[in-house]
Amino acid sequence: MARVLLRNLTKRFGDVAAVNRVTLEVQDKEFLVLVGPSGCGKTTCLRMIAGLEEVTEGEIFIGDRLVNGLSPKDRDIAMVFQNYALYPHMSVFDNMAFGLRNRRVPKAEIQRRVAETGEMLGLTDLLGRRPKELSGGQRQRVAVGRAIVREPAVFLMDEPLSNLDAKLRVRTRAELVKLHRRLGITTIYVTHDQIEAMTMGDRIAVLREGVVQQVDTPLGLYNAPANLFVAGFIGSPPMNFVECTLEEQAGSLWADAGSFRIGLPPDRKGALGAYVGRPMVLGVRPADIYDRALSPAVPPKPENTIAAQVEVIEPMGATSIVYLRAGEHDLVASLDSATTAREQQPFEVVVNMQNVHLFDRETERAIR
Repeated sequence: MARVLLRNLTKRFGDVAAVNRVTLEVQDKEFLVLVGPSGCGKTTCLRMIAGLEEVTEGEIFIGDRLVNGLSPKDRDIAMVFQNYALYPHMSVFDNMAFGLRNRRVPKAEIQRRVAETGEMLGLTDLLGRRPKELSGGQRQRVAVGRAIVREPAVFLMDEPLSNLDAKLRVRTRAELVKLHRRLGITTIYVTHDQIEAMTMGDRIAVLREGVVQQVDTPLGLYNAPANLFVAGFIGSPPMNFVECTLEEQAGSLWADAGSFRIGLPPDRKGALGAYVGRPMVLGVRPADIYDRALSPAVPPKPENTIAAQVEVIEPMGATSIVYLRAGEHDLVASLDSATTAREQQPFEVVVNMQNVHLFDRETERAIR
């Protein structure tokens, strides 16, 4: 097992910096997720760690070794790709054993490792089949098994679940988490799916245009996003953003959005006092908006109530996603399915002001 340290890691393609001075430490046995939209540099970062992409600047350490000059086979890593990359003419056993044979591992040891890994992944009865005879989920398990038999110091996974259907993806990500806990191998996992990142990672690094925006635990990112980008990327449905002006009246702070205004908690005054009169962005999670008529956990008051119009309701079972229009502002609320909301009807909602976020409109940084 080993930690992975990236120090000022940079990759340029011509004048474009795909990865820009990324510094990141992945602890031994940690499951770290690199997440961000397409083109943010997460896969390029992973490929540099693997040795498949040349580093423009910076250093990569695996354990205590600087590996910049080492070939992929000498880095003690195993990679699982998005497209499985299985040999179609080989059996499951031979696919899993292929890398070990190339390293001249003794036959008895190959047999032991493949058998143990096959049992661990539920592949024992499939070892004689070829990839075309397997389902998508089974092929994915073979690809993971091929990496496990290597017994590497580090796993690198590049969107390994993106080719699976939604139901299988949920089941397989749970299997990967259980597998990581059992093996304890340091894992770096790339995905563009923030739900995957939230449910799988010990920590998450959010990237945008090659730059790390924030590194934290899943709940740390959700509850205390560093900027507008992280706040909007983490969470489903995404956070509501409302442009407003910060005002002070009779010693209280208000976020004035024009068509409505809401009062901010007194304990936020210290951090926000310097922003009075300045343009801000108010961030509200859909889960922090309640149906006023259902006696929400947050007592309704004039300073936390917004009058709106219901536009669309999406029933989701236990909850309903309700799209609202409040003056010139669009809001999304995640409400109990018993909500009194009716499409095209007036509707009042209550906001949990203790959980709102405020961002500087110019810098996009969170104000705390």
